[in-house]
Amino acid sequence: MFDRRALLKSAAVAAAATMTSRVVSAQQSSQPKFNLGYAPHPGMFKNLAGKDVIDQIKFCADQGFTAFEYNGLPGETPEMQEKIGKTLSDLNMQMGVFVAYGSFVKPTFARPAEDTTAEILSKMNDAVTIAKRVNAKWCTVVPGSVDQQHGEQEKWNRYGGPRLAMGYQTANVIDTLRRCVDVVEPHGLVMVLEPLNWYANHGGTFLQKSDQAFAICRAVNSPSCKILFDIYHQQITEGNLIPNIDACYSEIAYFQSGDNPGRKEPYTGEINYKGVFEHLHQKGYKGVIGMEHGNSQRGADGERKVIEAYRQADSFA
Repeated sequence: MFDRRALLKSAAVAAAATMTSRVVSAQQSSQPKFNLGYAPHPGMFKNLAGKDVIDQIKFCADQGFTAFEYNGLPGETPEMQEKIGKTLSDLNMQMGVFVAYGSFVKPTFARPAEDTTAEILSKMNDAVTIAKRVNAKWCTVVPGSVDQQHGEQEKWNRYGGPRLAMGYQTANVIDTLRRCVDVVEPHGLVMVLEPLNWYANHGGTFLQKSDQAFAICRAVNSPSCKILFDIYHQQITEGNLIPNIDACYSEIAYFQSGDNPGRKEPYTGEINYKGVFEHLHQKGYKGVIGMEHGNSQRGADGERKVIEAYRQADSFA
């Protein structure tokens, strides 16, 4: 005779055993910590860890990552931000950058206006509040576009006004950044300015090269205004990565990675990431390296490939 109760009890026991097995397996799969603070971002391991951001952070910790980056953090609710901050604290992980302000197509810093400057300063105040919830040290600022002309001979910008000479634009950027510093520096929050390439991703942005960002940070002269050196962008813009890192290292507070071409994980392009990472390790870099790139393959296998790529690039100790 069919015993439904016995079958259900048997199934429950089997399910419990399976769950226990998974927990034990997860505990046993904990990997040694990486030498450097590589920081995955939400969605990078969604197949292996699930869609929940908290579960993804825990998965990253289990794989040996010691940081987590979340550009879109301001879009989360305050409650979720606090939950993320607590999770990172419990796991002894660093919070990477979030984007405090990013303008790519308007000269909001180079040709400031009353309304856009008010918006920028409001975003800086928001960033201070968000940073406290997640114990963040850095936030990204993209200081707008250049006040650029349409053609070589034109003296009018694309917004209908006379184009400013680059010296005046640079002075305006510095002045606006100093106003931002007045907001964030008392709270120990560091704006990191990200030079971006014009050739593959962000044509027209004001910051392009590391030496340009270095000069601006020196002029602002604040511990709360530093460089975000994105290795992917600077490989495209200027190459010569290690000498350029050394030249502006005193003003660098944060790195991001991604291979070129393609902007995927290491060993999918031309950059010698093991050499670059080893150089940073030898310099004693203790900060975060945000993994701001996509996965070269979809699915769980692609996610495992990302982890393996960083293990390979980190195998220099």
